[in-house]
Amino acid sequence: MPDLSWQNATEIAAAVAAGTTSATAVVEATLDRIGARDGVLNAFTDLTAGRAMAKASAIDADRAAGRKLGPLAGVPFAVKNLFDVAGLPTRAGSAINRERPPATHDSVLISRLEAAGAVLVGALNMGEYAYDFTGENSHDGPSRNPHDTTRMSGGSSGGSGVAVAGGLVPLALGSDTNGSIRVPSSLCGLFGLKPTFGRLPRTGSFPFVSSLDHLGPLARSVGDLACAYDAMQGHDPDDPFCAQKPVTPASASLNDGIAGLRIAQAGGYFRGNMMPEAERAVRHIRDALHVDRDVELPAAGIARAAAYLITAAEGAALHLARLRTRATDFDPDVRDRLIAGTMVPAAMVIRAQKFRRWYQQAVLRVFDEVDAIIAPATPCSAPALGQKTFVLGDAELPVRANLGLFTQPISFIGLPVVAVPVAGPMPIGVQIIVAPWREDIALRIARHLEVTGAAVAQRPPAG
Repeated sequence: MPDLSWQNATEIAAAVAAGTTSATAVVEATLDRIGARDGVLNAFTDLTAGRAMAKASAIDADRAAGRKLGPLAGVPFAVKNLFDVAGLPTRAGSAINRERPPATHDSVLISRLEAAGAVLVGALNMGEYAYDFTGENSHDGPSRNPHDTTRMSGGSSGGSGVAVAGGLVPLALGSDTNGSIRVPSSLCGLFGLKPTFGRLPRTGSFPFVSSLDHLGPLARSVGDLACAYDAMQGHDPDDPFCAQKPVTPASASLNDGIAGLRIAQAGGYFRGNMMPEAERAVRHIRDALHVDRDVELPAAGIARAAAYLITAAEGAALHLARLRTRATDFDPDVRDRLIAGTMVPAAMVIRAQKFRRWYQQAVLRVFDEVDAIIAPATPCSAPALGQKTFVLGDAELPVRANLGLFTQPISFIGLPVVAVPVAGPMPIGVQIIVAPWREDIALRIARHLEVTGAAVAQRPPAG
């Protein structure tokens, strides 16, 4: 059995379909890798080994009987532990939630991936209640960056980033409210997709901020990202925020290239408050795409502040009863931010929502002139575990809040984004931002960067 640690999902599915390996062998090898490596990486909180082996056996039986296999047949995947997994309590990274009864059904996105042949192998570590950019969890311990295990994974989908970047699984699902797919993608050196708000249903996931929450995949290749995205699309009436949009597969146009696309770099707000490695990464992608123009996303700094207000207020409202009765069971950093959210005046939240509508229309007008915008994903590469502050520009700022400096103004209005990785001593990412419902364009650009070698999912050191 060859080592499949670094094979892409589409390569594994092709091998299973051709019979050069079996789904059972793939899953057994995956579980062995998790057992051998996760003690250091701390990506997983739960394994679903029995379920995974049963699913793999069923796939092998289908192939033996000549039945058509799905595009992700035999591909192991794992999910942030805020996704409902039948038989497991939905932790959402907390101590309190693990006392909940086990979920009786899988989340919709898990069901859709498994319908495409993918095999769920477990649930992944995350920041408590998704209110985190670091990947550090006070209950389950930190997810450790595979490129340097003394450094942060990014969060709150930290376990998702680590599991994929560390070669444990080729595909993982995370959530992104203010940047929680794009931040770990950047710090762990992965491709990550935050779709348009409402594109993928959130049914069967624990919420954080309902008006901002997105779900999406992380992978080591753009083809895997697109294949997973295609498998998960489709309206779900049980999610009132899910748009009634037709399925629009992105895989078919993935290799159409970038000819004719109008690509610009975000200026103003997105040009300051970053470390040299972030500047180099954006310049590298700009040069690779031959970008020769800048655009301004008006009032992006105010958008970030408004996103903070809405996040704090909605998050606090969701957890108010728990804060009143079990405050000491929260991660203190999360608890204190939620308590602060309970004190945000309603008038400020209303004002933030009014600004949100204005900002959305202003940014959409920018897309009359361009097809895509590049911007930094994080202001730096992975900080050290436990690091509380860093210096950006002339200011010393908290790490936990400010790793999302460049992601919040984008998710605030639900735009689709692909994070692309740039290699270096430590990897770092760049955002490819596009107009609503044009995930296909962002994925095409990411694929071009991947094919040309400008964006690459960097493997961590051996050992």
